[in-house]
Amino acid sequence: MSFGFDSFSDTAFDVLTQLRKLGISLSTDDFGTGYSSLSYLHKYPFQRLKIDRSFVSKLEDDKSAAIIKTILLLGQNLNIEVVAEGIETETQLNKLTEIGCELGQGYLFSKPIDVPMAESFLKNGLEYLTNFEYSRLNESVLMEIENVQ
Repeated sequence: MSFGFDSFSDTAFDVLTQLRKLGISLSTDDFGTGYSSLSYLHKYPFQRLKIDRSFVSKLEDDKSAAIIKTILLLGQNLNIEVVAEGIETETQLNKLTEIGCELGQGYLFSKPIDVPMAESFLKNGLEYLTNFEYSRLNESVLMEIENVQ
């Protein structure tokens, strides 16, 4: 069974607020699809929106580009960082940069890495990732470690 935030709204708010108090930055993933909702931006203490990769993969489509621009403007108006997910090509990176996207993630920069590789990355810096062009996105680095057990 799948639950959205609405099924445990007060508990979710309390937990997310406690995480923020600990200094943990919170993102809403896959924004623009599924359970993402504008009401969550109003209620929950998110610092970052992550634009769903489905929009990035169709960036040549005027509608997808317009949606990305709108999400960027929304983030700017709400003082929330916006990250484009699923950047796989230089063309996508160039287009995103052109329309004002400053943060991104995707295979163009690095394939997902496991915990030992992430630890090495944190110890050795950006030179650890051979295909990482962090300067292209205002020298901002966003790393996620998934499936940590």
